[in-house]
Amino acid sequence: MADLEIRPTTGDDLPAVVAMLADDPLGAQRESPDDLRPYLAALERLSADPNQHLVVAVRGGRVVGTLQLTIVPGLSRRGATRSIIEGVRIHSDERGSGLGTQLIEWAVDQSRRQGCQLVQLTSDKTRTDAHRFYERLGFSASHTGFKLQL
Repeated sequence: MADLEIRPTTGDDLPAVVAMLADDPLGAQRESPDDLRPYLAALERLSADPNQHLVVAVRGGRVVGTLQLTIVPGLSRRGATRSIIEGVRIHSDERGSGLGTQLIEWAVDQSRRQGCQLVQLTSDKTRTDAHRFYERLGFSASHTGFKLQL
């Protein structure tokens, strides 16, 4: 897939990125593709933080995937730095093409380059296909995650 470019997200990419975030039952409930203002503000915050990497996968000039990679320095595990993968989305007509694998492999490679000793991610309990995908890539469901809505 030499025709794939993974690059930082720009404001021009936001309509396509937000559409992918909203393109499933969970995202449809929590995303607002008709109002990009909060997403533009978030992109500005992310772009200003060197530990945040919001990227898009582009093929043929078209945004076909996205993810966010966050680098987190820490004290535990002997001062290990870890990365967190969030917001992985693949355009519906690209699913099953290997694009998701390429995006995750990119994130893991970037994590190594940043000196991370651990890559972690969470996935909603209802996304069983995603769980199989991540396990196939070597991730293990070793922890239980908790969230507090504010």
